[in-house]
Amino acid sequence: MKGRALTLLLATALFVSFSRAADHSVEPITSRIQRQPVQSRAIAAIGYSRQLRTLEVEFHRGGTYRYLQVPPSVHQQLMAAESKARFYNRKVRGKYRALRVKRSQQKERRR
Repeated sequence: MKGRALTLLLATALFVSFSRAADHSVEPITSRIQRQPVQSRAIAAIGYSRQLRTLEVEFHRGGTYRYLQVPPSVHQQLMAAESKARFYNRKVRGKYRALRVKRSQQKERRR
């Protein structure tokens, strides 16, 4: 139970902190990057474009963020990490410029 509470606390802290770190001064962008579902309590899916050097992270609690100028090695390490949320918190959040990604129309229709 103690581990679960810690994980939920970490997920909440991540949600609050990534919303502060993102660049909300610009209009949200539309994404065509395919994201892959991952096993994580905080992160729902992760996508990467080698061509754009862009990482996208979709969170369970809502919100998808695009991180710019992320090396492919960071994406590979994130996908291989035992705890995706912990890796994200240590190596991605606050280290790269973030942009909010618009919710897709398909997801809007499902709600």
